[in-house]
Amino acid sequence: MTADATDKRRFVVEDLEIIDGYKLATGLIVPRPIGWIGSIGADGTPNLAPYSFFNAVSGSPPMFIFSPGRGARRDTLANVTSVGEFTINIVTEEVAEAMNASSASLPAEVDEFAHVGVTAVPSTMVRPPMVGECKANIECVVDQIVDIGDPAIGNGLVIGTAVAFHVAEDLLDGTRVDQAALRAVGRHAGNDYSHSTDLFSLIRPD
Repeated sequence: MTADATDKRRFVVEDLEIIDGYKLATGLIVPRPIGWIGSIGADGTPNLAPYSFFNAVSGSPPMFIFSPGRGARRDTLANVTSVGEFTINIVTEEVAEAMNASSASLPAEVDEFAHVGVTAVPSTMVRPPMVGECKANIECVVDQIVDIGDPAIGNGLVIGTAVAFHVAEDLLDGTRVDQAALRAVGRHAGNDYSHSTDLFSLIRPD
């Protein structure tokens, strides 16, 4: 393994167009988990949208982040700001097409659950519904929302705390999730996704 940067192209961020910085970030940080976020508007209209700026950030308590932009698709950010709750619906191969369809920019009054043909299942502890076809769902309450990036076109970093998990029985050994059976989907750049079924193990050092 060598540590030689001479054969790499250097990009200074302040010299890049916004889209080029985005392309580099999303093309290198891969695969990214997909947060398929269910929310509702203040008027009760359900919303469903996928975010690959998403991850788990704490185990005690379980906490998650996702980062919707302030650009064209703003319904989710408005909803979680006003209602303070959301659901995470785990994207697997079975629902990948519907997830992709829900990424379209639609008017705020459109129910994306119905639009993409998935079942809006009532949650047990929060108001936004869950995707019934998903193998696992997480009900969350908003802990805080942090403004990041450009004030006009940057993002809102939504930090949520889990209040309930729903996981298909055939995935579980106690609370351990069978990764091969889950068949989660990862996000890459452009139109590319990946399967999470090519697994290998490394034993952690003492």
